Amino acid sequence: MPPTQQETAEVDLGGRTVTVPRGGLYDRYRMNTDLGEVARDPRVSGVDFFRRLPKTRVDSPIGPTLTPNFYYRISTARLTMLAPSRAIRTRLPGELAPLEIAPGLGLVSVMFFRYDVCDIDFYTEAAVGIAVEPARHGRLGFFDLVAGLKNEHLDSYVLSLPVSTEIAQVRGHDGYGFPKWVTDLDVDIDDGRTTARVADDAGGTDLALRAATPAQRAHPSGERVSSLTSYTSINGAWHSTLSQTNVLSAGTTRMPRDVGLEVGDGRMADDLRSLKPMRTVRFDVVTEGQLALHMPVPTSVRSRNQQ
Repeated sequence: MPPTQQETAEVDLGGRTVTVPRGGLYDRYRMNTDLGEVARDPRVSGVDFFRRLPKTRVDSPIGPTLTPNFYYRISTARLTMLAPSRAIRTRLPGELAPLEIAPGLGLVSVMFFRYDVCDIDFYTEAAVGIAVEPARHGRLGFFDLVAGLKNEHLDSYVLSLPVSTEIAQVRGHDGYGFPKWVTDLDVDIDDGRTTARVADDAGGTDLALRAATPAQRAHPSGERVSSLTSYTSINGAWHSTLSQTNVLSAGTTRMPRDVGLEVGDGRMADDLRSLKPMRTVRFDVVTEGQLALHMPVPTSVRSRNQQ
């Protein structure tokens, strides 16, 4: 776990002042992190993945910044559930359509993230999301759907995205348009056990997860790189955000039976209940990975009729 007592420094993000760990990666490098120093961190397996992704300076709602944001050591857990398309559509903007695996049946997910070494320092995150059809295409054929699920090139719309630090909240909300807020959020993932807890506004449980970690398989860096495109509206205009995950160790349990998901009281719990999830079909855990999160770019979104 990160230290509970640490000196902080104040930084400006688009006119908003946030605190970050003094002497941390963001305090010292402002997103232009020295990869050589990161490579010497014993928690990081290597930095070759990032050397192939040069950063670009861009203007953004949080001021000039470098993109992508690099996450050098991450672990993640994802529960994928079936849910009725009718319930999903009540939570989607009219321009987006659920990704259906069968008529009337879509996919929703609950995700937990732990970012141990990152350009904006340690933080944790959780999400309730909906799998959607690519915004600039018509309905996917069956083989397109199978290929997308198999290769993990997916599109999503996020309903909830709480985080544990101020800088992650401001960057995510103001810079990316995500529904982020700060809360107590614990995520611990290792080869044996996966646990997570998101606190609600009163300090109780919003969502919590307890499960055995699926058996892990190691992958050489660059062998398995998945991508996710998320859609957000920023100042009334649609944007897409690309994230690329370099999976180094991961495992999956299909039709899991021994996954304990506690749905309590809070914004995430309310969002999940509104989707009326029916059954968990996959439990995916990455005990070691790396991530490149690109800044959002404007995108055209087709107008769709609600079905």
